[in-house]
Amino acid sequence: MPKTVLLVYSGGLDTSVCIPMMREDYGFDRVVTVTIDVGLPAGELKQAEDKAKLLKTEHYSIDAREEFVTDFIYPSIKANGDYQGYPISTSIARPLIALKAVEIAKKIGGIDAFCHGCTGKGNDQFRFEFVMRTFMPETPIIAPMREHTMTRTWEIEYAEKKGIPIGQSKEKIWSIDENLWGRSIEGGRLEEPNYAPPEEIFTWTKSPQDAPDTPTEITIEFENGVPVSINGNKMNPLDLIIEAHNLAGENGIGRIDIMEDRIMGLKVRENYECPAARLLIPAHQALEALVCTAQERAFKVLVDQKWGELAYAGLWYDPFKDDLEAFINSIQPRVTGSVTMRLFKGSAQIIGRASKYALYNEDLASFDSKTFDQSEAVGIVKTHGMQARMYHTVKDN
Repeated sequence: MPKTVLLVYSGGLDTSVCIPMMREDYGFDRVVTVTIDVGLPAGELKQAEDKAKLLKTEHYSIDAREEFVTDFIYPSIKANGDYQGYPISTSIARPLIALKAVEIAKKIGGIDAFCHGCTGKGNDQFRFEFVMRTFMPETPIIAPMREHTMTRTWEIEYAEKKGIPIGQSKEKIWSIDENLWGRSIEGGRLEEPNYAPPEEIFTWTKSPQDAPDTPTEITIEFENGVPVSINGNKMNPLDLIIEAHNLAGENGIGRIDIMEDRIMGLKVRENYECPAARLLIPAHQALEALVCTAQERAFKVLVDQKWGELAYAGLWYDPFKDDLEAFINSIQPRVTGSVTMRLFKGSAQIIGRASKYALYNEDLASFDSKTFDQSEAVGIVKTHGMQARMYHTVKDN
């Protein structure tokens, strides 16, 4: 029986150099490559397929874009998915990619090991391997980059020696990951906290300076916590995300440059482009603020933070995440209504919101109304901060 390895294959540098290594250094006779399309750039899926053919692997391509939107992006919107200022994008794609790789492995059978191109410093090793070990716990996992502490420069030289076509060079060494919800750009001088990112790394967003000189106003409609239309135009989930990207990117919205704490404890500089997330998540938060009680809002901030930490770590199938989502989803039926935003040169400002579930009452809130008898507030105001006032009395004496 041939010895078989299944490689989670992006078509990029890291996973491409794994193919000859699996044969020459690890002794596998059969290399199966799987590429999962969660929103790959135009032409990249075909490029991965062409490379797999060139490198003589048994290749499978899976279109998981719609599943990614409905089962991963939408839950992230409901949870206002964020980690340290990063609208979670790459991290929520990894569990789906790993799950589809497991499904293919089970379907074709005879898989002796999984392989991925993650390094020992990054987050993706945790995200991929959690899913693989959860659903195929007996199958070994090989990570050549981690096992041999490979550098990007070594990989480029190895690829050139093996005749593997690559997009990187020693000068432009950016590592780019792209899916329907965001782009991450890292590597080279971008790792330096004080290096200004060159304009060439951005493809989804205009520079705010080059964005239109007049504001763009849009209205986003939500039903049960997820967006269903933009400017009255109902769209399927995939098209809506793309339209949100286009609107935000055209107005210079969605560039993120942060210092991020990785799962390993390393502090790194990261650059992202997440234009749709910079529209849809703030809009969702604005609608939640309109329909939720004060206690719900305060508690959901804590729930969203824990959800974001689990999602960032790739723990998509942790039961604690299910527990958090039980609360999150109990609120979402009320998160139904519309949010109007003004987009202008890098900013997305909320300028209006409406919902039939709004807990706002104009008659009660207005200073011009006498419906609320303000004189009844005297007693409760007198007791406000009583213990703090007592503390200062004791302290002063």
